[in-house]
Amino acid sequence: MRKPLIIGDLTAKIPVIQGGMGVGISLSRLAGSVAACGGVGVISTAQIGWREPDFRQHPFEANYRAIEKEIRKAREIAKGGIIGVNIMVATQRYEEYVKTAVKAGVDLIISGAGLPIDLPKYVEGTKTKIAPIVSSLKSLNVICRMWERKYKKAPDLVVIEGPKAGGHLGFSREELDTFTDESYDGVIRSIIEKVKEYGEKFSKKIPVVVAGGIYDRADMDHALSLGADGVQMGTRFVTTEECDAAPEYKQAFLQAEKEDICIVQSPVGMPGRAIKNPFMDRVKTEKCRIEHCYHCIVTCRPAEIPYCITQALVNAAEGRVEDALLFCGSNAYRSHKIETVEDIMNELK
Repeated sequence: MRKPLIIGDLTAKIPVIQGGMGVGISLSRLAGSVAACGGVGVISTAQIGWREPDFRQHPFEANYRAIEKEIRKAREIAKGGIIGVNIMVATQRYEEYVKTAVKAGVDLIISGAGLPIDLPKYVEGTKTKIAPIVSSLKSLNVICRMWERKYKKAPDLVVIEGPKAGGHLGFSREELDTFTDESYDGVIRSIIEKVKEYGEKFSKKIPVVVAGGIYDRADMDHALSLGADGVQMGTRFVTTEECDAAPEYKQAFLQAEKEDICIVQSPVGMPGRAIKNPFMDRVKTEKCRIEHCYHCIVTCRPAEIPYCITQALVNAAEGRVEDALLFCGSNAYRSHKIETVEDIMNELK
């Protein structure tokens, strides 16, 4: 058996965090199932309320309401397991999203797509654990120094997200072209060493989890050999019975070949990884008509973007894959069958 993942007073028997995937890919059913099997289940809050009847008119209120609903439903499935949420720093009204999740009693908040400088303030006085996502030693140092100076606080967990991850990535196009597995292994080791220093300073053990390109037991073993305490996996869980995505979205993963997976420029200004499809070809030359702004990401400029990322991701979640942005990790092409969460967790433990 592997060592459990211990995050303060939380213990995951299997050191696996299921990555947060939005819009609507990792909700209560997937997160609750992973937690019930001994891992950490994570709900993505990205436009989580898209199915609420008032989402178009009141997206923020719909999202806050859905956060509470999904956390509650995940708890019912989790059988006492650990439930977290992933909240992007770039989200409009980020503070309110965090406070809503904390009020709903979430165990853990994982936060990237920007530097979560003020996250400690929003969870102060609660039992909710906080974990920044970092891609470099520099970003770790900036976050930890600011947390120490402003809040006398260190992370409860650190997630290192590498260049093979899915969705929005914390790297420039040039960096994605130049990284090798060996060179990024060095980055991971340097971050783990620095996290140990911060842990000693605060007299606490800060576990480190590696994300991006983790698909099977061998990938997990490699991450642990670098000194990580656990791994975060997203793509592998998409093609499970319990994943909250539409069957057509899962089928796109099953049908994808290695050459179908590409780096795209998101309309909100960040590079991302996705599956090629007719929609991605179309938006290279055509500007989609943007009928409505859903106030998702602070960097979005509705008058300038080629398409609405909220609408493209909602299309994916609902199975309209020909008109969707199909975010995926670098290993999506390795998906060949629909599995259960229990199957995967048994393999990894």
